[in-house]
Amino acid sequence: MTPTPDDPEAWYAYLAEGNARQARKRVAADVLLRNGVGDFLLVKPTYKPGWDLPGGMAEANEPPTCAAVREVKEELGLTVTLQGLLVVDWVAPHEAWDDQLAFIFDGGVLDADDARDARPHDEELSQLAFTSHARATSMLPQRLRSRFLAAADALNCGVPRYLHNGSPI
Repeated sequence: MTPTPDDPEAWYAYLAEGNARQARKRVAADVLLRNGVGDFLLVKPTYKPGWDLPGGMAEANEPPTCAAVREVKEELGLTVTLQGLLVVDWVAPHEAWDDQLAFIFDGGVLDADDARDARPHDEELSQLAFTSHARATSMLPQRLRSRFLAAADALNCGVPRYLHNGSPI
């Protein structure tokens, strides 16, 4: 027999068991940052090949927005105020990874001092670069390239994009 809220202890145990059986999603939270001339900030991680957007993985029970702000602070020493959501991408299982939800938020335009002084602040990054839209598109790996293009489009149109594996649905 299924417990009811009339027996709070049994009800809580029942809900906790259901929660433990639910699927868990990995959550990535990246930030689209620009300088005063409209170039995009890309970062080069030390733990994987290629270029990336600033950001990273959410910790357990951490909202994606908080993860994005925290990762930018840890990696670049910058405190950003997010301007809104640009992309949510459901990423199918690949290689050794389960599926995930990947968010890209608008981090706005860095002031001239922050843009000039931006440097990697931890061992996770080896380089950063402000690049044009075209150059960013050529530097990013395919999986992220599609997400970046959708984010740039959302930035211009003012409408967030929802993707499946980098493709609009």
